[in-house]
Amino acid sequence: MTLAFNQLINSEINKPARYLGNELGAKHKPWNTAEVRWILTYPEIYEVGASNLGHILLYNIINAQPKQLCDRTYLPAPDLAAKLRATNTPLFALESRRSVKEFDIIGFSLSYELGATNILEMLDLAQIPLTWQDRIELDYPLIFAGGQTATSNPEPYADFFDFIVLGDGEELLPEIGLVIEEGKATGLSKEELLLDLAQVPGVYVPRFYDLAEDGSVHPNRPDVPQRILRRVATPIPAYSIGLVPYIQTVHDRLTVEIRRGCTRGCRFCQPGMLTRPATDVEPEQVVTAIEQGMRKTGYNEFSLLSLSCSDYLALPAVGMEIKNRLKNENISLSLPSQRVDRFDENIAKIIGGTRQAGLTFAPEAGTQRMRDVINKGLTNEELLRGIKTAVEQGWDKVKLYFMIGLPGETDVDVIGIAETVRWLRQECRLPKRKRLDFNITISNFTPKPHTPFQWHSVSTAEFIRKQELLRQEFRGMRGVKVNYTDVRISAMEDFVGRGDRSLAVVVRRAWELGAGMDSWWENLNQAYQAWENAIAEAGLTWKYRQVEQGEWNVFQDQNSLDAPLPWDHLNTGIDKEWLKADLQRALEAATVPDCAFDGCSHCGVCSTDFGHNIVVPPPPIPEFVGHYQPNHTRTQKIRVWFGKHGSMALVSHLDLVRLFDRAVRRAALPISYTGGFHPGPRISIANALSLGTTSSGEIVDFELTEDLLLEDFRQRLVAQLPSDLPIYQVEEVEIKSPAATGLLEKAEYLITVASEQDCSWDDWQKWIETINETKEFWWEKTTKSGKKQQINLRDYLFELKIESENQSQSDSVVLRYVGSCRNDGTKLLPEQLVYMLEQVTKQEFSLLKVHRQRLILGT
Repeated sequence: MTLAFNQLINSEINKPARYLGNELGAKHKPWNTAEVRWILTYPEIYEVGASNLGHILLYNIINAQPKQLCDRTYLPAPDLAAKLRATNTPLFALESRRSVKEFDIIGFSLSYELGATNILEMLDLAQIPLTWQDRIELDYPLIFAGGQTATSNPEPYADFFDFIVLGDGEELLPEIGLVIEEGKATGLSKEELLLDLAQVPGVYVPRFYDLAEDGSVHPNRPDVPQRILRRVATPIPAYSIGLVPYIQTVHDRLTVEIRRGCTRGCRFCQPGMLTRPATDVEPEQVVTAIEQGMRKTGYNEFSLLSLSCSDYLALPAVGMEIKNRLKNENISLSLPSQRVDRFDENIAKIIGGTRQAGLTFAPEAGTQRMRDVINKGLTNEELLRGIKTAVEQGWDKVKLYFMIGLPGETDVDVIGIAETVRWLRQECRLPKRKRLDFNITISNFTPKPHTPFQWHSVSTAEFIRKQELLRQEFRGMRGVKVNYTDVRISAMEDFVGRGDRSLAVVVRRAWELGAGMDSWWENLNQAYQAWENAIAEAGLTWKYRQVEQGEWNVFQDQNSLDAPLPWDHLNTGIDKEWLKADLQRALEAATVPDCAFDGCSHCGVCSTDFGHNIVVPPPPIPEFVGHYQPNHTRTQKIRVWFGKHGSMALVSHLDLVRLFDRAVRRAALPISYTGGFHPGPRISIANALSLGTTSSGEIVDFELTEDLLLEDFRQRLVAQLPSDLPIYQVEEVEIKSPAATGLLEKAEYLITVASEQDCSWDDWQKWIETINETKEFWWEKTTKSGKKQQINLRDYLFELKIESENQSQSDSVVLRYVGSCRNDGTKLLPEQLVYMLEQVTKQEFSLLKVHRQRLILGT
């Protein structure tokens, strides 16, 4: 059954457009025709989850399967969570607006060690028991997790999930769907269904495995695998074209994967170990996906995604081809991860232009010796050459990532970070150019499972001491901003990330004590205290103190390398003996070449189970045809009257501006652009409408670079707008005439007002007559400068009458008024009219509904 959605999602909550479920790209498959109904969630707030590429890919892939339906939900913000609990309403899916409990299977992305508390919060809001033990008897959906943390070490979270998927899900999830479909058809019990799922490579069912006293994990029945295989899939760029949210998300752009996996062999890097082998995507697939995706979504920015974009040898050719094809559309490219040693003029050209993207590099360590210890494969000469290229190509600010607490690190290596920054600034100084500034992030190394450094530990006291060393070194260095990762969170990540099943009680108790959204700085103190108290209550403080104090230093003690680890039963393809050998190479500062380009390193991955590295040779780089030049030509101005109804009333003004921009791009309308450093489309909405207010009379102006027939313009625009943004009228106005925002003088509203006391129709008539006859209603207004100002609201009221009785509520009426509405702040708001009514009657009134009937322009 669907929920009372309008009572939950309205203007009373923050950013209600998060929860509408009708974004461009959302799938609405018929509920009754699906045999298996999935709901996928990224357990963070909408802005994070809806822009996650893996979440979008799997959502699109499952919905492409016959007889399968996939819906979405996200972690509700605190205001909605409180509302759900207060009304005893279970967490709901966005598209179908059904309770999460009604689905067959719920999938969570677990990509961060402390993120499980958000999952428990969502299960509780969904009114679903938290552990599989508590879900055995009743008919609850199957609960599973996937993602990097789930793949690396699911043991601390094993009690919460019926099963866990390891590795890539593009092929695995459809296989799971088929097993569930067959299981439902044959009437299998949950235990039987899970046993069938356990036979699928990549599916780990924790209840069929037990924790031994030595920390190892073994099957408790003979018919399940001894070790569970990590799944590997080839990227499919076409499925990247997905959701276009109404609100601004963390990654507000089209994202296309160009390379999966990394074989650089950085010894601290878990993703680099857990995504082998490396697979390049064919350049033509990438180009096609981006070109089609930009036209279908209307985004003005796209990102090419890989653990190391620069290792995709076709990057310069692909980037240049896209840059050339979309040259006239004011589109920019961002590269979230690239190696400084591969940064050159070709890459600079494809990410430069009118809206120059930021540059981020990760030297990781401040000395050559430490970069060799971690196998970074970066020399000082390469670092300098890359930064110099950036400066020569016009950048004056670069972001750099470093780590402290790496194995074998000395104070000389720590101080070397500051010395490296100082040296780069000196060497990259160019005549008649602004100085090079840096944003520096210093993170605390946290050992990760399945890496050569998985046996290492660093004390919290050492992190604090080394941070202070750097603060002293950077003090007084102008133009350098340094951010430090909080050591408390690093210690918690280490403690949980390398833990076993005994930590399930800690995770649960931390959630009960208020831990949640632990990666968000504003919750840091609360989260840390919750985790620390949960550890104490579980009697594991002694173990956590070992992490804080540095459990052991691998450079001094190697006797524990053969001890069982909680994740040894997971077959990721990386040979544990190879990890030990690579750790020994680290102790000797010996480097290992990149096996995708310089020969096999014999890590154990390449096989029939995991495949082999696929490196696409670089195609020729097309000739660069130049950066985008905004077209400032203005040949036609079109004025459009439109409405804002239904769910669109919950889309804010700024989000509406973004919506029109993307609709114009999808419609391929020849929009004119403003000048300046950040040219924007000449789209001007006459006046901002308050959140939650509907309207039948909004106005927006468009200025075009070429003349279009009005009907052609209307049809192309209507085809790209939601149905709740109807177009009523389109007319051409003189190109040099003032914009509607400057001509605006008045607005007509219909407002539904309810009295707190019994009253008659005659009472309403008398009150309205009194307001019309009264000359003064004084209101204190705060100006933009913060000054208090007295204004007479009656000067802003031009017409007021009773439109009708409210059919749904006898003690309320619909009032029609015309008031001042100018963009200089001279306006009569609906709540101010209610204030006037209260001044006349000495009663309290409620404003039930606001509808703007029309905007009135002057001449």
